[in-house]
Amino acid sequence: MKKLDWYILKNLLVTFFYSLFLFTFISVVIDISEKTDNFVDSGLGFSQIVTQYYFGFIPHILALLFPLFVFLSTIFFTSKMAGRSEIVAILASGTSFNRFLRPFVFGGIILATLLWLGNRYVIPKANALRVSFQANYVDKSSSYNPLVANRNSLYLQIDPSSYAGISYDTASKTGTSFFIQHIVGNKVDYNLRAETIRWDTAHNKWILENVIERWIDGLKERVVMTPTKTMSFSFKPLDLKRDEYTKDKLNTPDLDRFIKLEEQRGVEGLNALKVERHRRDATPAAVILLCFIGVVVSSRRVRGGSGFHLAIGFIAGALFILTDRFSTIFSTKGSLDPVLAAWTPNIIFSFVALWFYKRAPK
Repeated sequence: MKKLDWYILKNLLVTFFYSLFLFTFISVVIDISEKTDNFVDSGLGFSQIVTQYYFGFIPHILALLFPLFVFLSTIFFTSKMAGRSEIVAILASGTSFNRFLRPFVFGGIILATLLWLGNRYVIPKANALRVSFQANYVDKSSSYNPLVANRNSLYLQIDPSSYAGISYDTASKTGTSFFIQHIVGNKVDYNLRAETIRWDTAHNKWILENVIERWIDGLKERVVMTPTKTMSFSFKPLDLKRDEYTKDKLNTPDLDRFIKLEEQRGVEGLNALKVERHRRDATPAAVILLCFIGVVVSSRRVRGGSGFHLAIGFIAGALFILTDRFSTIFSTKGSLDPVLAAWTPNIIFSFVALWFYKRAPK
């Protein structure tokens, strides 16, 4: 990279992080004003509110605003360059327009990678903090139940030929009336029943108590009774929880495993989970796309200056968000494929980017 590349990349990143920090600060101030009564009623101290809520709220807001502010920051900085005739000088020096775009695309890739890693691992942990606080202190009177949402009795497939049932309490991580049936063909050849089952956090295994196991071979049957038995299964306590925020709280590997487990159980209405999973990849790609559009939109010097370019940016950003919302609704409430729903805004705006690129001054 040359001096010009470092100049563009540094100013792009500084503009982005400054604007993102500023609007995040404004969002926190507005959120504090809305939840002051809830904070007072909770009885928590300042440090507890910060660690138990705002450590989750701030990353959530950052991820929410991230693509939009990459777009607006790119437009703002590039428009300033155009207004100072820097872009004219760069192109007049013999630098091609494609070469001029290189540091912007590189900056977009850096920011997209940062968002991709955050969506996979950091944001879900932050959402778990935020949702837990909101459920305990803000939404007490609402119908939201952060535990099982009245689905205590669960039946699931734990491998291709084994099925299990359990009455599970997510608060204590214990269950009762647990059973497993192993089926070969259309016959049961193994059956296990346990009076109670609980999760051992130290060893990440299940502990079964008062276990009765039966091996069935035609007319022959062998029965073994065991007071305590430690076993490993394909499901964990998190897989037995049910709430509307599950998709937001699971990191990507856990979300993949959870979707696969739900498909084995035959659960319907998984499109919301699948759309969330694919959006975690689609949104970082949108960051690169929006950064590219921002450059080609604002590289032309116009009479309205930055204001005109920012107006175009806000309109394009609003259309991008509307497209994303509509595609999500068509998937969760209709029959649109989740992959297509997550990537539809990127596909549409790829053509928008191509149209702007052809009209950009070169």
